[in-house]
Amino acid sequence: MVIMVESVEISRINMRDTLSLDLSVTMAHPDDWDFRPTLSYANNTLQIHCAIHGNELANITLDDEQDEMLQRDRVAELRVKFQVQGMHGRLKDIHPILADSKAKKLATANWKTTQSVQFN
Repeated sequence: MVIMVESVEISRINMRDTLSLDLSVTMAHPDDWDFRPTLSYANNTLQIHCAIHGNELANITLDDEQDEMLQRDRVAELRVKFQVQGMHGRLKDIHPILADSKAKKLATANWKTTQSVQFN
């Protein structure tokens, strides 16, 4: 069993049209590409699981207002920022291009999706 996702951190929860979670996902290697989250909810705790292996990646306890919104919509929006810990470090150093005297930053991978929530 190869684990591609090294860690998942829930950095912020917002209440927009639906419940929105900002995630910071660290992949184990620069060639890793497989991140398939599923969401489940039980006892005021929202859990993010790996769809492939079934292991829990992260969880967070919701307050009453967030709970009500999640119960109403039955979906949550995930806004994911991918990072890679590997041979290139964190991939966010600024490298100047001397020819045009501008500093360029390496691309960061962002992903946004709406996931259904399984209630237990």
